[in-house]
Amino acid sequence: MIRSALDTGGEEYRRRRAAMLAKLADLDAEHARAVAGGGEKYVERHRRRGKLLARERIELLLDPDSPFLELSPLAAWGSDFPVGASVVTGIGVVEGVECVVIANDPTVRGGASNPWTLKKTLRAADIALRNRLPLVNLVESGGADLPTQKEIFIPGGRVFRDLARLSAAGVPTIALVFGNSTAGGAYVPGMSDYVVMVRERAKVFLGGPPLVRMATGEEADDESLGGAEMHARVSGLADYLAEDEYDALRAGRSIVRSLNWRKRGVEPYPVLEPAYPAEELLGIVPEDLRVPFDPREVIARLVDGSAFEEFKPLYGTSLVTGWARVHGYPVGVLANARGVLFSEESQKAAQFIQLAGQSRTPLLFLQNTTGYMVGKEYEQGGIIKHGAMMINAVSNSTVPHLTVVMGASYGAGNYGMCGRAYDPRFLFSWPSAKSAVMGPAQLAGVLSIVGRAAARARGQEYDEEADAAMRAMVESQIEAESLPFFLSGRLYDDGVIDPRDTRTVLGMCLSAVNSAPVPPAAGYGVFRP
Repeated sequence: MIRSALDTGGEEYRRRRAAMLAKLADLDAEHARAVAGGGEKYVERHRRRGKLLARERIELLLDPDSPFLELSPLAAWGSDFPVGASVVTGIGVVEGVECVVIANDPTVRGGASNPWTLKKTLRAADIALRNRLPLVNLVESGGADLPTQKEIFIPGGRVFRDLARLSAAGVPTIALVFGNSTAGGAYVPGMSDYVVMVRERAKVFLGGPPLVRMATGEEADDESLGGAEMHARVSGLADYLAEDEYDALRAGRSIVRSLNWRKRGVEPYPVLEPAYPAEELLGIVPEDLRVPFDPREVIARLVDGSAFEEFKPLYGTSLVTGWARVHGYPVGVLANARGVLFSEESQKAAQFIQLAGQSRTPLLFLQNTTGYMVGKEYEQGGIIKHGAMMINAVSNSTVPHLTVVMGASYGAGNYGMCGRAYDPRFLFSWPSAKSAVMGPAQLAGVLSIVGRAAARARGQEYDEEADAAMRAMVESQIEAESLPFFLSGRLYDDGVIDPRDTRTVLGMCLSAVNSAPVPPAAGYGVFRP
């Protein structure tokens, strides 16, 4: 068992905890913006129509008192679109079955899909396919946000392709239609395995009455063109005709119950709580990410019984590797200790990742890295080929990967530690996380050095005042673009989470990945010696 050396009564711990709590207050405020949807005016209008809100529909669909792991709640943060991207996605339990749920939020521009809605929806479908989780769509959408159609139309076809691929893979797709589902959006129920429509509420058509009038001259009303009863009695698109929203949600639960769904992964061992409270995670990460911290203090508060069998503890000590369990599921952990990855750490990581592949053990990456070490000594020592060895191992590993960005995630260290580009099954960030090609000061300094060299080559005098202004501007820009809200808004993670919730989130993710069978063993490319 890990013996914690964390001084929870010390000034340093209290300072770090206070900084994290301030960041969490900001996170709560941003989540509140997402929950508010289109704002009080449009929420009230929606309620006057006798309709439930997106999150209320989800709550009634899920088993009572069961958790819901919301994904990408900050999507579109920092863009011209509302935070949340007019759709709610996540993983919840329906009739004892873990399902991916996608719910349009009609209080935001009628539930129309903007570019961030599309990215968020595609990510949810990818999670459903890779982890073999039934997909439930709670549909009420006006289709594409027309002013941004150039960013939606071409890639938007993947939504329907993904529904077809899920069905072909034997993963059920279910659509509960509560309101409009028009234009391309009509193919969501059209391509789902099961379709429930609410009487006098659901309207599903490729072209609504105005478009039909313009295209053909035909006069048609909503009901005869695409009403729920018409689709139940005439077109056959609706499999179930619900009397109201509550009836539709009951039907959805009944469909999931009739699937006789079985998980195909491993069964967890009995669960042991960590020996140390999750509350203490708030005071571990320093506000200045240049200051190292011991990731074993984090591991001790995440893993079952705080038990950790460390691998190669005396070699490559900037990277901690070892075996543990989280909520009864075995995991291999890779955690950055001092940020920089040297040749020894890279080789250690590659070996450990291969061992996890041999035992079919999922990998948990706890990121706090400034990247691979640079300098003449390290280049001559083979840092490129050793870093490539680690990235090769990560790229070809077939066991599920889970990633948590605790602190820094800079340069190629982001790649070696399984950043978004390496397709971890799930990736979450703490509010303390930062990610960029390099730190703001380093990046600005590199540009300054390049600028000086260019001026010298041209025989010009370098403008120091302009250089200072450039450095300040670049540092400010890179700092803003490396913050977790900015990155989460672009779906470079699956959400920014409270550190205290990390163990619960990981447990839900490990349970979800075990809905799918254990993947086959990996094949590897050439490891350059």
